Amino acid sequence: MPQQPIAITAAEVIDLRVPTSDQMLGSDPFHVAPDYSSAVLHLETNAGLRGVSVVFTIGAGTDWMCHGIRDLCQLVIGTTLDEFTDSPFKLYKRLIDHHQLRWLHDGVFRMAAGAVLNAMWDLWAKSLNQPLWKLLVDLEPEFVADCIDWRNLGDALTREEAITLLQARRAEVPQREAAMATRGPKAYCTAGWLGLSNEEILATIRKLQAEGFDAFKLKVGQDSTQDVARIRFMRDSIGQDSQLMVDANQFWGLAEAKQHIEQYRPFGLKWIEEPIARDDVLGYVELAEAFADASFDFACGEQAASPVIFKQLLKSGAIRYCQIDAVRVAGVNDVMAIILLAAKYGVPVCPHGGGIALCNMIQHYGMWDQIAVTGNSDTQLVEYIDFLQDAVEHPVEVRGGCYVTPTAPGWGLEFRPEFIAQHRYPEGVQWKDRPTQKKGVQFEAN
Repeated sequence: MPQQPIAITAAEVIDLRVPTSDQMLGSDPFHVAPDYSSAVLHLETNAGLRGVSVVFTIGAGTDWMCHGIRDLCQLVIGTTLDEFTDSPFKLYKRLIDHHQLRWLHDGVFRMAAGAVLNAMWDLWAKSLNQPLWKLLVDLEPEFVADCIDWRNLGDALTREEAITLLQARRAEVPQREAAMATRGPKAYCTAGWLGLSNEEILATIRKLQAEGFDAFKLKVGQDSTQDVARIRFMRDSIGQDSQLMVDANQFWGLAEAKQHIEQYRPFGLKWIEEPIARDDVLGYVELAEAFADASFDFACGEQAASPVIFKQLLKSGAIRYCQIDAVRVAGVNDVMAIILLAAKYGVPVCPHGGGIALCNMIQHYGMWDQIAVTGNSDTQLVEYIDFLQDAVEHPVEVRGGCYVTPTAPGWGLEFRPEFIAQHRYPEGVQWKDRPTQKKGVQFEAN
């Protein structure tokens, strides 16, 4: 008998939230008391396989995301995996170019579309019993190019250029894959959360140094004197040979950013991350020109909402570190376009990680980039955080300051049932007895 096609039969969306605000983990100048959260999508099939994806959020608003994902899943229930694998671009176009929903443009809409697409890519990799990175590495250059919407990118990178770039790496792929068989992308860790004390930060640094880390990031963006003191403390703590980056999470306007950043020159920083708004391309151009003689460059992208914003940031020379996020744009299709754009302009891709299970996803993009696109790992760093990694059954591993190459099929996003029972919102153990003013939209930090 012919094998029955794998078909999508149902979708479940779970609202997970962790009260990280209790310990001020994840705190920065804008998000002063975040509760790390995820909208988790399970696509069920008639074959017993499950496609899983997440969209990372920080508390209130996760319910909006869950509704958007649930709504879009109506378009894939009843379809087959073969329909997707024949042409992932067809589903991408069906979602992104929906004749009514596209009015909502980016933000929640594009992230919800990305959740559906990422779950389908996860399902595809699982059907082959491969980790997602291996599926991407094995795709033919023409197939990759046909996953991408070139309408607004061709003035910066054409389909033909992308194919040529990928083809130029094909001969080296087996060697690069073997080289990264166990030792994955080099990692850095955000240790300097804004709401932590120096003692708490130092304890994290020492723990990470014992694990082989030599690249660290801290948050800045409120009081300039305190920020400079914290940077000096971090530099003294990690030594001159370690890499140090700072992140302002878009807290400043352009003029204010210049005033703050001017004081950072003496500390040998690698990059200044998101000093101004995520989509202020002209502002980043001006900053790059103003600080062209500094040790640091500028990084942006974790909250850039589409490949078109990345095109402008990269083509203009505004940024020298490209920070993709696994769930901010419309899934694998968009991220492949961004990584290829960055490769053309010689800008290292340094994915944004952390959150709940984001590290599980970005490690696959780091692998694909460093095996099949740029073909090296000399300049790229992949973010890592040292908490909430045990939420899933296949937590990321780090060794010697690098990711350990993932081997679990798909993204490796299967959540532990006990974690879901603890953190499902609002009925989970962590939430059901919490005062109303300490949860959801009514939780306003002082």
